[in-house]
Amino acid sequence: MPIPPDELLEITLRTLFVSGVATLLGSLIGIPLGTFLALTRFKGRRLAKTALYTFYGFPPVVAGLIIFFILSGKGPLGQLDLLFSVTAMIMAELILVIPLVAGITLSSVAEVDRSVLDTARALGASVRQVRATALREARSGVMTGVMVAFGGAVSEVGAAMLVGGNIQYQTRVLTTAIVTETRMGNFDYAGALGGILLLITFGIYYVLGYFQERGPR
Repeated sequence: MPIPPDELLEITLRTLFVSGVATLLGSLIGIPLGTFLALTRFKGRRLAKTALYTFYGFPPVVAGLIIFFILSGKGPLGQLDLLFSVTAMIMAELILVIPLVAGITLSSVAEVDRSVLDTARALGASVRQVRATALREARSGVMTGVMVAFGGAVSEVGAAMLVGGNIQYQTRVLTTAIVTETRMGNFDYAGALGGILLLITFGIYYVLGYFQERGPR
């Protein structure tokens, strides 16, 4: 039986909320982290970069398992009763988003022409101003990182099922709804839900791509 229109709208909005918040928070953490690793020399920097790149391929279900243990009754945050909630889903996706944003930001900032940064330092720019200059020069690559991270978040299913529980009217999102409909044998409807997910992703990418090309004036 097809999902009622009101429930479908709710699932779609929840999908955008979970993936959008995870991408936003991941960007707020990942962009400064990637910039720091690109511009700062310190002992263990190569190890830190390797660890960051390793998390590119971090299995989503393992991210979900980590959050599950943290939020379960015997976990350190079990008393907050957040398991099988939208918050838990955001936390799981955040683990996946941060490495993607940070790693692509690192690569983009590292490719900025050093003469630009040296000129900024020669003119008396502070460390924060130099980093801001580097980010401005690398904005296209940084935006690509955000777009890739959003794509990973919005298409995630394993972690969302594990920590969200796919609860109707509470934690069900488009990807988990697709899994549910497929298991019920509603392949045509599952395909339609997949089409909706693709259209939403296309719309988000179109907007982000516009800002990526436009850049600051």
